[in-house]
Order: sequence, then structure tokens, then C-alpha cells
Amino acid sequence: MDSLKNKNLPFDKISNILTLRYNPNNQSNLKKINWKDYLPKKTANSILIKNLLQKSLKKNLISKSNLSVALSGGVDSTLLLSLTKEIFPDLPITAITITFPYSEDESKSASNIAQNFDINHKIIHVDNFLKELPAAIGILKEPYYDVMNWYYLVKNSKSISNSLLTGDGADEIFGGYTFRYSKFLNSINDNSSPIEKVKAYLQCHERDWVPDQENLFGNKSKFSWNQINDILKPFFDNSLSSLDQLFLADFNGKLKNNFIPNYEKFYNFFKISSISPFLEDSIIEEGLRISPEEKYDSSKNIGKLPLRKLISEHVSSLLFPKLKQGFAVNTSSLWDSYGKEICKQYLFDARIVKDGWISNEWIQKNFQKADSDKNIRYINKFFSLLGYEVWYRLFITKEMSSSETL
Repeated sequence: MDSLKNKNLPFDKISNILTLRYNPNNQSNLKKINWKDYLPKKTANSILIKNLLQKSLKKNLISKSNLSVALSGGVDSTLLLSLTKEIFPDLPITAITITFPYSEDESKSASNIAQNFDINHKIIHVDNFLKELPAAIGILKEPYYDVMNWYYLVKNSKSISNSLLTGDGADEIFGGYTFRYSKFLNSINDNSSPIEKVKAYLQCHERDWVPDQENLFGNKSKFSWNQINDILKPFFDNSLSSLDQLFLADFNGKLKNNFIPNYEKFYNFFKISSISPFLEDSIIEEGLRISPEEKYDSSKNIGKLPLRKLISEHVSSLLFPKLKQGFAVNTSSLWDSYGKEICKQYLFDARIVKDGWISNEWIQKNFQKADSDKNIRYINKFFSLLGYEVWYRLFITKEMSSSETL
């Protein structure tokens, strides 16, 4: 247990995951994009986007006897559902929606959309978000807790169909993360340096790290903000507009190095064929070159404008919720209900602390901050540490089985 050097997950990878929620060297079928891929800029062409999506759906669904659709009630999944019904009107389709206690319930909106297209709708209620964390990390072989929503979705879709249609990639390509765009743009100016933009970008991902991040790690760890800045700097050290730079960082960040590779592991384990049209090379190429102003309306803080234009041809905007969460769990409520006790059980006797990777002083000091102050940043960090501890017990000390539940 003295070193991670002989393991598949060296410390620099752990420190990246605990700070950025991804590691830039992760293996993924999604290729890394370059800032030059955003050039030359072009006007949004909704008809072309529709044709490319239809081409992808025809290619991937022509031999399917049935289909499940990850339906959160948002623009991406609804658009794909509408196009699928248009192309394959007789294909049996079941929409799947995941809900968690004390979190935003998107099932009503999703049910309205499923009813609009006259398809079956299965709502999966997950009572304990963390219960099967060992099983999920056993599949991933990496310490991620934040993709548990997708673990439950894929696991439950298996009983419906071996094929799952998803809207993955639409947010990163067409500008869907509006909750941080205005914050980023208001934090910089035309004279901001690449490092200043990196710091502004990190401030827009404040739930990924904590203000005393450097104190989180133990005496065996060598954490450096310079290392983190070096990962992000290339995305902002180019001639793109600031918003395109942010899009570039988002695509090459969690999408490429967390969501997609981890989702693929779930698909492979449960033997599910995933269909993600927005990740087709042709869609990516077309989407990247659209001017950012045609994707995101900063005055109204509305994104994915080309997709919204397309979906308006099929579905009334009244069916959409004001804010889509995407099967998200409310981590503050999760902490209060049972997450706090689970974190206390595992982290107050943590192997990652005993072996010198994480600071016991930091845990003891900040557990109170997470609990009494309800500081969401520290709550999220404790859940990340829980994922790390479970991974450590599974693959380093090997005292835990993936069949155990929390």
C-alpha cells in the first residue's frame, strides 16, 4: 500500500480527478479536438443539422427491433425522440427517466413528452444514490462517484432494450451549460490573459474544488495548482473568441475524459449498444464551427439555439421545464439524508488517510463545515473522497468487494 506507482491510477491522475473531476489522459473513443477545429466560422444551418441527425439515426437504428431513450425532458433527448418517431414510426420505443429523493423531479415533464409521442415511459426511482457505488467503481476501475446516475440508467435500461439512445455531447457542442457562461464572460475582458481565463473558468466550476484544495492532500501527495493550470491553459491560449475557448475546454474536459469513457464502460459491462448522434464526427464538425452567438443568447441566457429552433417544429415549448437538470441528484439533500453518515463511516477510518494520500486534519476540520454550514463545495468534495476511498479499498487494499453495498 506504500505507493500507487505500480497501480493503474498514479497520484497525479487522482489529484486531477479530485480537482477537475476528470483526468486529461483518460482513454476515450471520443477524439480530442483542437482550437482550429472551430474555424472557419459559419452560420447555423438547422436544416443541415437535422439532415445529419437523421442520417445518423437511420444508420444506427435500421436493424433495431426496439429502443430505449434516456429522456430527461430536455431539448436534446426530445429532439432525438421526435426525429426517431418521424423516421421509424412503428419502432417500439420506451423512454426511461431516473429520479432521486429530495432532488428535482423531471419525470412529469418527461411523461408529458412521452405522452406527446405516444410511447411507453418507465420511471426509475432510486432511493439510495450511493448504495451501489462499489459496483459502479468496480466497473469503472476509477474513483468517480458523479456518474452514478448513468450507472442506474444503463443498468435499468437493460431489461427494456439492448439499445439506448442518448443526447450526449449536445451541451458541449451547442452551448447548453448556460448556468456558467454569463459568470465566465463577466469575469474576464478583452485584455484577459490565458491564465486569467483559466482562473475564471475554474471559478465557474467551483463545485469541483475547494478554496483550501492544496491542504486536502496528505504528505505523500504533491498537488500543484500550476499542474492544473497547465492542463487548462492551451484551451485559452489561442485566437478563438472567449466563449469558443470555454466550449473547447468543456468538450476536452469532462465530456471527453469523464462522461463518455465512463458511460462506455457501463455500456460494455451491461452489454448495451449506445446511440449518441450528437457525437458523430459530422455533427461535431458542423456544431463547432457555428458562431457562438448563434448558439448562446447572452441577453436571455439561453443556449442550444439551433437545436431549439429544430425542436420547435415538433414540440411545444410549454412541454419543457424552465431548467433541466439531466438526472441530477441534489447533493445537499443527499448529504442530509444518509450521505453524511456514509462519509463519516468510511472517511473517519479512511485507508487513503492512513496511507498518507489525504490529510486527516483536512477531513476533521471541514466535515463540520460541510455539515453545519451546508457548504455545497465541501459536501461535493466529501462525496468525491468517498469515491476515492471505495476505489482504494477495492483495488489497493482489496478488502472490499464490488458486490458490497453502502
